Amino acid sequence: MKRLIENTRFGEERALYAEKDLILRNVSFDGAEDGESALKEARGIELENCFCNLRYPFWHIMDLKIADTEMTELCRAALWYSENIEIRNTKMHGIKALRECANVKIYGSDVRSPEFGWFNRGVTMENTTAESEYFMMRSRDLKFRKVGLKGKYSFQYIENALFEDCSFDTKDAFWHSKNTTVKNSLIRGEYLGWYSENLTLIDCVITGTQPLCYCKGLKLVNCKMYDADLCFEKSETEATLLTPVISIKNPYRGRIYVPAAGEIIRDDPASDGEIILTAPSEQRAG
Repeated sequence: MKRLIENTRFGEERALYAEKDLILRNVSFDGAEDGESALKEARGIELENCFCNLRYPFWHIMDLKIADTEMTELCRAALWYSENIEIRNTKMHGIKALRECANVKIYGSDVRSPEFGWFNRGVTMENTTAESEYFMMRSRDLKFRKVGLKGKYSFQYIENALFEDCSFDTKDAFWHSKNTTVKNSLIRGEYLGWYSENLTLIDCVITGTQPLCYCKGLKLVNCKMYDADLCFEKSETEATLLTPVISIKNPYRGRIYVPAAGEIIRDDPASDGEIILTAPSEQRAG
């Protein structure tokens, strides 16, 4: 049986340190005491309609549920080293909000947090918006659906990830990623996917300069590419594109099916990738 605490404010250091089996309803972590680490080392904690305005509230917590809650800009580094977390309809607005956590589920929430999501294992995110730099860096076992992201340098060094029905407006996404699949998604940015291994893009729309270079095991299935120049340099690629591209440069291995290319650059003798133009010659760009 969990103990209920409601309509209360906590401002002191480690206010509920190592507590177990609590329901916190309409609770505020705030005040002039400026205390840190309110629930550190706790177990079996549920928050409903709470306000978090102090640092490091959820460290080393096992079994945590958060709903309809606000974490302000002052609630920095909110969740670290915790496991079995479910977050719903919550604002996560402090820097470095999620790090070194495992088995995390985030639904219907709003993330505005630089350096969000580093070094995590097993993160599900659905129907959520995010704004962040270096989003999800070095995390693994990710499953995202209907996530809208605006940021820079996203998904670097991630492993074992699936993204479906997402919209990403981000520079340098998926660098050094491994075993990642993106389906039915919009990806806007520059220098997409460089140095990735086993990156698969299915039914995606991709915009931006110099995408998908220095890749290994790259696959594109029925994708559209716009404003794409100097594509696929030094990459091992199997690609079927539905739109022309501005230019393709020195694909290393594999085959690229594309309606047209404004320019095909072959100035590297090691470039053996095939480029197969699928549109009638009178429709080809350039």
